[in-house]
Amino acid sequence: MKCLILAAGKGSRLKEVGEPKPLVRLLGLTLIERVILTVKRCGIEEFYVVLGYRGDEVKRFLSDFSKKQNVKIHFIFNDEWDKENGVSVLKAKDVLNNDKFLLCMCDHIFSDSVAKKALESNIDNGQVALCVDFRTKNPFIPNPDEATKVLVEDGKIKDIGKNIPFYNAYDTGVFVCSPVIFKAIEESIENHNDTTLSGAIKVLADKGMVLAVDAGDNAFWMDIDDYNAYKKAEAFLIENLTKKDTDGPVSKYINRPLSIKITKYLLDTQLSPNKISFFSFLISLAASFFFFLGKYAYLLLGGILAQASSIIDGCDGEIARLKLQSSKFGAWFDAVLDRYSDAFLLFGLTMYAYNPAKSFIILFTGFMAIIGSFVNSYMADKYDQFMLKELINSRSKPMRIGRDIRVIIIFLGAILNQAFAALLFIALLMNIENIRRIMLLYEYQEKRA
Repeated sequence: MKCLILAAGKGSRLKEVGEPKPLVRLLGLTLIERVILTVKRCGIEEFYVVLGYRGDEVKRFLSDFSKKQNVKIHFIFNDEWDKENGVSVLKAKDVLNNDKFLLCMCDHIFSDSVAKKALESNIDNGQVALCVDFRTKNPFIPNPDEATKVLVEDGKIKDIGKNIPFYNAYDTGVFVCSPVIFKAIEESIENHNDTTLSGAIKVLADKGMVLAVDAGDNAFWMDIDDYNAYKKAEAFLIENLTKKDTDGPVSKYINRPLSIKITKYLLDTQLSPNKISFFSFLISLAASFFFFLGKYAYLLLGGILAQASSIIDGCDGEIARLKLQSSKFGAWFDAVLDRYSDAFLLFGLTMYAYNPAKSFIILFTGFMAIIGSFVNSYMADKYDQFMLKELINSRSKPMRIGRDIRVIIIFLGAILNQAFAALLFIALLMNIENIRRIMLLYEYQEKRA
């Protein structure tokens, strides 16, 4: 399926943060980039973009973007861009008249779950589907008076508009259309002098031809039509895309608030998440090198660098989620570098604490710290899945003990000049935690059996 994106308008109410509207940047990505990358996650790789105001500028930007992202983008120019959005849809009639297509607005951002719900709708060639939000008290609608409202009955849209008297949902701006939409726009213009897309949907709704698709209780979408909406979207994305349900206590309360501040500065750079992962790894290597030098001043510096690395290590995931760059390789690459970092840091700490008179106990403690940390990380995926699926709403949800705690113990041990004590604590804590996880998962399996 192809995707049609409307990007012809001027967006004068967003002038405070930039123009033209499609190229307004929100947390490192332009609005139209966000729409395209979100839809691409759903398997669509061919886009038709309707351009208007400063269209040549938008076309140049998207031409470069299409090469980087390996997507096909075709351009349709609307010389009547100052009219309502129904005119922009109509400009695509000649190129999409025989196909079903996903229809989006460049200033509506949404989670990929919304697009997936729309794409799952089973419409025929005489129907249109609109993804709607039944949460009429949705706090992320900046100005309910300006939102397009929808009345849904028996799975079909009965009425639509900003000022309808009765409604039970909001229009998310994500449609799946058949060619019938073009005839509906023409009818709306001819019979009602209404050039809006909503006018065409109303024409089809009167004939029972518009299906309502529930976006879901956890769906995110927002119409970025003014500065207030822009700031709300920014706050929501930072709040919800930078946190992880599997964060440990150190990550949640210490590292994450600091890494988010760093991430905000990095969003508008060309640094990729993988480059940040590697940079964090290099800082860990530097920390372990200072541990090998064997003096307290170097131990202290190494401890500070280790904790700094742990904080920066959170930035790669934050940027990946905020800029829609998450990948399985990136997650795996970050995990591999973390294991190397752990090994170097703990080995460096072991060498700092080494004493020929107590060589066996120190080396054995260092070995147990390293192996306990590795097994802890090896078990993390299955344990985290268990926590998310089975314990997320449970009062007995245990604290997650992982890498964030290990690194801060190293940091504290360095400050206090207690390298061996830090190693011993990590060795005991990690291995006891691993045993606890095994018992917890075993008990759960027995209950399920």
